[in-house]
Amino acid sequence: MKKHHVLSLTLIMVLALASFGFAGSCGSKAAHTHSASSADKVEKKDIVETAISAEKFNTLVAAVKAAGLVETLQGDGPFTVFAPTDEAFAKLPEGTVEALLNDKEKLTAILTYHVVPGKVLAEDVVKLDKAATVNGEYIAINTSEDGVMVDNANIIATDILCKNGVIHIIDAVVLPKGKKS
Repeated sequence: MKKHHVLSLTLIMVLALASFGFAGSCGSKAAHTHSASSADKVEKKDIVETAISAEKFNTLVAAVKAAGLVETLQGDGPFTVFAPTDEAFAKLPEGTVEALLNDKEKLTAILTYHVVPGKVLAEDVVKLDKAATVNGEYIAINTSEDGVMVDNANIIATDILCKNGVIHIIDAVVLPKGKKS
């Protein structure tokens, strides 16, 4: 995939996270994923606009801007973004976010690891054991009685529909493993 598309997908992910802000009432370990909106109602905002308006994805939005991915995530898509909240970023070791904001290459790799090409709704996510991300690596998906996880992050809200994709809110930042598989 072209670098431009990867950057665009990353930006979409960041914006998608912001849109998940209104779904913050979902539990962090829900027995089942919760749809924040119905699948038949599509938002008029793109992923980035949605994330910004949610006001709970400030760190993600700042990261998307620092990586230069805003235009990409405002593109046609569709994209599926696993969006970490501000609280998820706060769980990272002290100084990590600041260091990443100054390392555009590493930041882009991490952000694009949160984005899957295409529109993958919750009903489809639960049928997968992994998904190819925009950065070229696969993110693991585990469904259990405790809920659905992507790598080490719980999905806490699902199916936040945007005009160019869908956002699923997660409670941790997931990191690429550095290998394509």
